[in-house]
Amino acid sequence: MTEENLRVASLLRMMEARPKDARPRFGLALEYEKQGRWAEMVDVLREYLQLTDDEGNAYGRLAQALRHLARGEEAREVYQQGIEAAQRHGHPTMAGEFEDLLEAME
Repeated sequence: MTEENLRVASLLRMMEARPKDARPRFGLALEYEKQGRWAEMVDVLREYLQLTDDEGNAYGRLAQALRHLARGEEAREVYQQGIEAAQRHGHPTMAGEFEDLLEAME
């Protein structure tokens, strides 16, 4: 088993052991991002966002994954959600980055 697959397997075990803990899902999403496994990343980040009040980072990563999958309309919606989350948590720079990315998509 490759090192990447070992990390994925470990994170999946953590998710099973702690189904209400969002952190292993975020870790798994990052691993999928490294591997370019965009569809799996999207699924895991959506689960993560159901479990926690993210401050914006996960929304940006989710939107990027959606863009890799040529799902631009969904990516725009997620960037907007990320802007709202970043503003809610006092991260104006992140909100501005997402706004810039939205403008560039138009």
